[in-house]
Amino acid sequence: MKRMLWTVVVLSLAVVSALAARALLVGERPQVTSVADAAGIRVYSAEKKGYVMSQEVVKTKDEWKKTLTPEQYHVLREKGTERPFTNKYANNHEHGIYRCAGCGLDLFRSEDKFESGTGWPSFTAPIAKENVKTVVDRSFFTTRTEVMCRRCGGHLGHVFEDGPKPTGLRYCMNSAALEFVPTK
Repeated sequence: MKRMLWTVVVLSLAVVSALAARALLVGERPQVTSVADAAGIRVYSAEKKGYVMSQEVVKTKDEWKKTLTPEQYHVLREKGTERPFTNKYANNHEHGIYRCAGCGLDLFRSEDKFESGTGWPSFTAPIAKENVKTVVDRSFFTTRTEVMCRRCGGHLGHVFEDGPKPTGLRYCMNSAALEFVPTK
């Protein structure tokens, strides 16, 4: 059993090394940063109506600046916040999916959106807990829970425990961090 485990570890390291070497030869940045990343991450896809395996999105600062608007870059990569009541999706009532503006990962359903009165789009829950990650945020002399995209690590907003039933949570998101895709 130990021999089989060591074989798996050695083969996994070989795969990671080969991917990194190939990337260096063709002038790419290695996308796989650990043995765990070689397998990918499990996330929910609204299109597939189930879980799929995906790779984390890793880009340089310059690569992000080329693909995002200045406001998206400020929010997603610099943990900025847009002004309330002036953003794109606070009053959006269409049926659809809200995706990460950085990498396109499905994040929230319109069915889980509610009017919080805060001026930002608010949701009771993410499309799947695996699609977001949360971290403690101690900025601005307070403690909050930051919400980030699981695939690209982009800052989305914060989650608070003052939302409606059934979860009691309010995922208060920045419109600049989201892209809305209408569904029928």
